Amino acid sequence: MENKFKTTLLDKNVFSVTWELVPGRGSREKAQETVFANAEAASKSGKIHALTITDNPGGNPAILADYLGMEIRTKYGIEPLVHFTCKDKNRNQIESQLYALERAETRSLLVMTGDYPVSGYTGRPRPVFDLDPVHVLKLISSMNEGLEVEHMGKTSKMQPSQFFAGCAVSPFKRDESEQMVQYYKLKKKIEAGAQFIVPQLGYDIRKFHELILFIRENGWNIPIIGNVYILPYGAGKLMYENKVPGCVVTKELLSVLEKEKDSPDKGKQARLDRAAKMYGFFKGMGYDGVHIGGHGVKLDEVEYIIDKGEEFAKNWMDYVQEFLFPMPGQFYYYEKDEKTGLNTNKPASRKDRPLDTTVSFMYSLYRGMHELMFEPGKGLFGLMRSTMKAIDGSSFEHAFDRLEHLIKVILFECENCGDCALFELAFLCPMSQCPKKQRNGACGGSYEGWCEVYPNKKKCIYVRAYARLKKHNEEETLRDIYVPPANWDFYKTASWINFFLGRDHVGRRLGVPLVPKKK
Repeated sequence: MENKFKTTLLDKNVFSVTWELVPGRGSREKAQETVFANAEAASKSGKIHALTITDNPGGNPAILADYLGMEIRTKYGIEPLVHFTCKDKNRNQIESQLYALERAETRSLLVMTGDYPVSGYTGRPRPVFDLDPVHVLKLISSMNEGLEVEHMGKTSKMQPSQFFAGCAVSPFKRDESEQMVQYYKLKKKIEAGAQFIVPQLGYDIRKFHELILFIRENGWNIPIIGNVYILPYGAGKLMYENKVPGCVVTKELLSVLEKEKDSPDKGKQARLDRAAKMYGFFKGMGYDGVHIGGHGVKLDEVEYIIDKGEEFAKNWMDYVQEFLFPMPGQFYYYEKDEKTGLNTNKPASRKDRPLDTTVSFMYSLYRGMHELMFEPGKGLFGLMRSTMKAIDGSSFEHAFDRLEHLIKVILFECENCGDCALFELAFLCPMSQCPKKQRNGACGGSYEGWCEVYPNKKKCIYVRAYARLKKHNEEETLRDIYVPPANWDFYKTASWINFFLGRDHVGRRLGVPLVPKKK
């Protein structure tokens, strides 16, 4: 069956429109009935090309987005774009879920990290984050090619799937380090197979312009969908207070919203026109479509945004000044175009910009130890490898693992996963120091350099890693090195043995000769 969303999004003569539906908790409550009523209305409208369905938004439980997508497609014939997040499922469940979606011909997916879980039955649930979005996109690409599976010494190949999977990125980061790791991770997502891009939400038009310039600069010929949110004062205040991770509303914009809410219609017309102007500038700027969202939005409001947006698109440059709401001290990837208020094609120099966070003396010590002991063919590498061979499989192996773990707990908060990524992330552990266990870059929820889960308490580990590496002109290693998911066969085993004997992912990447595990 034809994937209508894919067809329209790839058609350069069509400006694709998706409408976000938020199902909420329960199975037959008002929220779910509203979703189906809106789906039916959208299918009759003919102006909506797909309905996006959120997955446990805000980290709260809700009816399964997959099921809603399947039912909407079957009942109303309109294409669902299912939000596919990593927070609640391990890799086996993710694979199983993908098989079910493929069989139901629900193939349009927006792959994201997902909001950190905040509530559940009798308390906060345990986050999973077994895979990050880069891993999931690689899995989907493999499934599209026909996934090869090994079992009991035999290799079988699954029938190819037909997923159309996209990814998210945030251009709305204040600091250089935050922004660059977003772009570095975007590169990995595209190389993993992302087929379209949806940016996070913000109201700085220069940042939306920056993103499309960055995509063109890198030669990524894939569609990009603009993010339009019908923003009332209440939602704006939550975003300004950083209570909706990844969505940015500045103090200046909040002041505008506050004035609008005192109007007779409580700002409704102003926010609809603002959304329509966003539709207009996305189309004028060269985006391939828009994603329209907002709490309690009706179809007639979406249709107004589309119709009015088409008018605004003709003179979209006239409205640039209405959407310049930068964060204080905002970093921009490109130099400013003073004539338009947008960007030139020239990247801004980052060479002499100060680091966004301090780099401790210990990092220099870690680098020295690494160069001495862990670089193949240099220093003490040969001696360390011989020592690990002697310890491997001996009665001393368990004690050595405990000793290594103790050292790494003190230095790196080690979780003893045994498949260590410290070498690749400037000696910062993504398994223990990142609540979402992101191995290939930051999630979209950091704010002003702080971790989404621990605001004003802990810096995002990728902000710290970028600063450490930039001090040595090595920050682009965060862009170029793919870190696979942790192999849990190595859990609670000595990572040094696994590395020096060529068993873990770093040893394999560096070509360390394999010494098979003793039986």
